[in-house]
Amino acid sequence: MKRKKPDLLPIRIYGDKTLRKMAEPVAEITPEIEDFINDLVHTMYEKDGVGLAAPQVGRSLRIFVVDPFWFREGGQKNPIILINPKFLEFEGQVESEEGCLSLPEIYEKVMRAKKVIIKGLNENDEHIRFEAEGLFARAVQHENDHLDGILFTDKVPKLKKILLRKKLNELKSTTDENGINVGNIKL
Repeated sequence: MKRKKPDLLPIRIYGDKTLRKMAEPVAEITPEIEDFINDLVHTMYEKDGVGLAAPQVGRSLRIFVVDPFWFREGGQKNPIILINPKFLEFEGQVESEEGCLSLPEIYEKVMRAKKVIIKGLNENDEHIRFEAEGLFARAVQHENDHLDGILFTDKVPKLKKILLRKKLNELKSTTDENGINVGNIKL
């Protein structure tokens, strides 16, 4: 079957209701899901992300893609697709700055596990398992949070969140009454 050219998907911005929903498990990897995954990967690279979760493009599905090193290694792209991911182990803790395509121009330090073991399905419906450290571990934790309706700003200390309130309210004001971004933010 010939694949369609991947589409650039619109990134949903803070205030969009999809970002706060618990994503639904993927029951079957259909051709439509395969096309969506290609679109998700394409969008991640086009928006210069190291990861992207389905809720960030308005789909409440337990799918995310990560490629935390492509921009460092001369543009070598090696996306990792995780469908219905589950963490098996967390080890240690480390604090580091994070940002998010759904929260443009907001960066804060967040505490995450230093090392994780995660499993799921890949785009070929094969069981996969990864041991991740450093930026890779941070990326899979960040993207998996999106599948549970959690944003990295939920993990910052209360005082920092109070200081972020103005920026968050500005982002929220770019969404319509249904919680969909109306496009007033330039990404």
